[in-house]
Amino acid sequence: MEHLQATLDQISAFVWGPFLLIPLLLLTGLYLTVRLGGLQFRVLGHALWLALVRRKENSACAGDVSHYQALATAMAATIGVGNIAGVATAIGIGGPGALFWMWMTGLVGMATKYSEGLLGVKYRQLDAKGEQSGGPMYYLTNGIGGFWGKTLGIAFALFGAIAAFGIGNMVQANTAAAQLEATWNISPTWSGLVMAIFAAAVILGGIKSIARFAASVVPLMCVLFILSNLLVLAVFAERLPDAL
Repeated sequence: MEHLQATLDQISAFVWGPFLLIPLLLLTGLYLTVRLGGLQFRVLGHALWLALVRRKENSACAGDVSHYQALATAMAATIGVGNIAGVATAIGIGGPGALFWMWMTGLVGMATKYSEGLLGVKYRQLDAKGEQSGGPMYYLTNGIGGFWGKTLGIAFALFGAIAAFGIGNMVQANTAAAQLEATWNISPTWSGLVMAIFAAAVILGGIKSIARFAASVVPLMCVLFILSNLLVLAVFAERLPDAL
């Protein structure tokens, strides 16, 4: 078991190290930022207007959810444990400088995210229920095409399903359960059961159910998230110059 753990640690160190994933994320984002002419900065205002003000589109290009619901669904998966526990872990391991590279990766990563969304819409398909289906498995299969396109599409779907049990749900649920137990002495069994029931009630309804729930809850979540951050910054205001 110790040998297996050591092997997994070596693989993780290489994948997340300075020679593979980190430069790949930064360089891909930088490349797309240049090729798109800094699109994430040029049209940010128009994008927010489409998402927050003009929430409907004509039937010729409409999807299963509105602009705003799509934004809320994306935000629901972005704001949370990763922004709190993940950032704290990174700073604890790498120091405050880690935060700078998160900012840089985020700025150029907006171009990567835009490209993913564009390809997802371009290569989406109607399923048997008449609902839109899309994502990397579709644009890899149909965009690249051929043997490699199909192989990469299947591989993404397979590994994505496996990863969903870990980075998609397990870490977040475990962190929330641990905090509830430490703060209010609530058993992880009960908190896990409640989270599973609520998650099932939303997810099993399909993308429209997820979008409706996200559109209702995410605004409150964002406000609480921002207020909590501002409170922490106010409490530790004297330490901000040193951190910067």
